[in-house]
Amino acid sequence: MSKLYPWPGNYKRGDPESPVAVITLSDKFDFDPEKVAIWGPMKTENLGIEKVAANVLSNPNIRFIVVCGKEIRGHRSGQTILALIENGLEENGRIKGSKGAVPYIENISHDAVERFRNQVDVIDLLDVTSKEKIDDAIERCLEKDLGSFGEPYMAVKIDKKEETAFEADFALHSSLKISPWGKISSMEEK
Repeated sequence: MSKLYPWPGNYKRGDPESPVAVITLSDKFDFDPEKVAIWGPMKTENLGIEKVAANVLSNPNIRFIVVCGKEIRGHRSGQTILALIENGLEENGRIKGSKGAVPYIENISHDAVERFRNQVDVIDLLDVTSKEKIDDAIERCLEKDLGSFGEPYMAVKIDKKEETAFEADFALHSSLKISPWGKISSMEEK
């Protein structure tokens, strides 16, 4: 497992030296991998934000997060990450000012959240789907690169575990291999 981006997800990697990460919310965009460190969708206002924070903290070169694309109805994950960076957390882990359904941070510490808030500046392009406008914002971030924020911060440590194989009574003639994250990686004939 790489020390960069320890929490698996649906994202693409570019240049780890780039100061820019892009959250595309519900939309799918592709970016120049020489200009963007990491990009991908973020669907939820809790676990999704935790994954983004943990992965961004692992790379102190990331100093800007561009939040773009169509908002996720109900979850309001775009508005919620903007609220997190602007307002922080309440004592109980609720994101101050979020309009999301369940805006709680439970799997990373308050210290990690504060480091995240201090490390990045957010570029609010919520509901912007013009690739040209998003690319322009990325260029502006590259022009004002703030330099590394210091050492990587490991907000979450995910131990690599072997896949578990078991007989599946519900799947005839098969056994399943399941990763520690619950993903089925293969089905084998009995």
